[in-house]
Amino acid sequence: MDWSLALEPVLPSAVIAAAAMLGCALIAALAAARARGTLLRALSFALLLAALANPVIRSEERQPLPDIAVAVVDRSLSQGSEARTRRTDEALAALNQAIGRLPNTEIRTVEVTSSASSGDEGTRAFDVLNRALADIAPNRFAGAIMITDGEVHDVPQVPSKSGIGGPLHALITGSKSEKDRRIVIEKAPRFGMVGQQQTISFRLDETNGPGQPVPVAISAGGGAPVTVDVSPGETIDVPVNVDHAGQNIVEIAAPPLDGEISFQNNRAVAVIEGVRDRLRVLLVSGEPHPGERTWRNLLKADASVDLVHFTILRPPEKQDGTPTKELALIAFPTRELFVDKLDQFDLVIFDRYRRQSVLPEAYMFNIAQYVRNGGAVLIASGPDLAADDGLYSTPLSDIMAAIPTGNVVESPFRPELTGQGQKHPVTKDLPDSAGSSPTWGRWFRLVDTITTQSGETLMSGPAGKPLLVLSRQDKGRVAQLLSDQGWLWARGFEGGGPQTELLRRLAHWLMEEPDLEEEALTAKQQGNNLTIERRTMADSAEPVEVTLPSGKTATVTLNQVSPGRFQGALPVTEAGLHRLTDGELVSVAATGNGDAREMGNLLATTAVLAPVAKATGGSTAWLEDGMPQLVKVEAARQMAGSGWIGLRANNSFRVLAVSDTPLFATLLSLAALLLALGGMWYREGR
Repeated sequence: MDWSLALEPVLPSAVIAAAAMLGCALIAALAAARARGTLLRALSFALLLAALANPVIRSEERQPLPDIAVAVVDRSLSQGSEARTRRTDEALAALNQAIGRLPNTEIRTVEVTSSASSGDEGTRAFDVLNRALADIAPNRFAGAIMITDGEVHDVPQVPSKSGIGGPLHALITGSKSEKDRRIVIEKAPRFGMVGQQQTISFRLDETNGPGQPVPVAISAGGGAPVTVDVSPGETIDVPVNVDHAGQNIVEIAAPPLDGEISFQNNRAVAVIEGVRDRLRVLLVSGEPHPGERTWRNLLKADASVDLVHFTILRPPEKQDGTPTKELALIAFPTRELFVDKLDQFDLVIFDRYRRQSVLPEAYMFNIAQYVRNGGAVLIASGPDLAADDGLYSTPLSDIMAAIPTGNVVESPFRPELTGQGQKHPVTKDLPDSAGSSPTWGRWFRLVDTITTQSGETLMSGPAGKPLLVLSRQDKGRVAQLLSDQGWLWARGFEGGGPQTELLRRLAHWLMEEPDLEEEALTAKQQGNNLTIERRTMADSAEPVEVTLPSGKTATVTLNQVSPGRFQGALPVTEAGLHRLTDGELVSVAATGNGDAREMGNLLATTAVLAPVAKATGGSTAWLEDGMPQLVKVEAARQMAGSGWIGLRANNSFRVLAVSDTPLFATLLSLAALLLALGGMWYREGR
């Protein structure tokens, strides 16, 4: 029960104040004139004013409200060492026991974790604290205690505007004598031209180490590492070859330091996306046909294509006696193209070409050798392929997987994907290809062929006859499109079809684009998991053995997610280069930590949280020096000292019941007023 005196005036306060001023003036005048009964008049007037003010004795029944403290426990990646985890658990247990001994106090515990959704944000301790404070009334907040290594990445830029209405204390779990060695990549290009060199700059940082040069291993693409002696604090520039399109992975690893808190940041990985320069294409157009301009327009529309178009404008049978030297202003450089500079082209396309004297057999032999040495050829055929003077009667027949029978099928059909085509990245998921029969426009002609074992038929025509055949010839690749009707799709006949997308994929497959490889083993980090994908033309995929950077191995079973595509996942527990194999293919994958910013600096520190702690009246303390004593402190007093930290005592309460007792509503108070008035009258009557 709490007692207090309150006023509940029966007249407006202004009226009572005016009456009091007037009465005081009259009493003062009487006192100056030494009039009789001045004291009795003053007493009577005071009692009358008190009656008008109506004083009330108020009693409240109060229920004390407990003060609330918030414990923010750091469970992020940098807290994963055994010593820090142990100190965190011990400090939290001691804190709960200390809170239990404090009067009228409770604690709410929240945790800061690193997860797949955290991205690269680091330790977001203040975000977690602010969410907890949103559920606590400001007049009940006693203070916050952070159990952390001090590496917090969302500290308010202006400590005095942190918005924390109470003391913030930081208990540091690390040690002032910790050792650490880490690789810091200062500069690494995101992209690089295939076949060119790029430079990666890195630095070796060392804390409480010997400070001597150490051998740092640099490996590219999982190959044999190159060792370089690096002194702590020294910046090293490393030239790296961009060998292929797609990801080129470079791993830089420093040896562990004795007594180091963690080896997680001893490795750093740089990923350079290899991109090709302008695609150099040689288009050889033979017999004129409606689709000839379609090929040229398609290739010229792509800004990344550098096109050289070789066209046979006048077949030999159309001789009119005009001298050859008068047919053009300059001679076409056939020898330069097909002998001297053939290997500079990324792709050669033959569009309905017939054997003619313009390109002798020796040139065709050069093209076949160009393929065997790693070149790429696309053959778009019509009836010319089945003719006696077609390309199959040249040395190019040695690199063709589709062998013409001599027949040409002249009937309407809709191109369809074969079973292999539904798995192969070139034709898989082409626009409007869903369902058993794609809704593409019809074609009307097909060269009848049989395929060798080296070829894969991805698209078929009438009676399942091959329409699109891909093959590998030694180091090179060959694609055969066995119809000259593709231009119908380009012109939208019967709704058209995905000619542009199909030819784009064909060109990139011929160029060995990694994303279009039908047999591929890849992996990439997604959050805290390493997602492994196997693309294959087979009906099943073997388990994948993963070798971690530490040398440990793990086996991952793959499950089919779509035709020709299998996936599995492995939790990321180590940063660095992971090596994968399924017994047939070998691959590497770069992984960082679930939160690279979190693992960038693992050393415990008080410097980050000290400004905010000081601005709120709190403190920082190392747990290795012992757990500070926890006490309750009245507001506006010091909240921390040597060996102790304080929580604010708010003395908040909830009023359950209120009772008022008016002082001048009783007979005793009325009698006192009447007695004073009567005494004044009696004194005047004498």
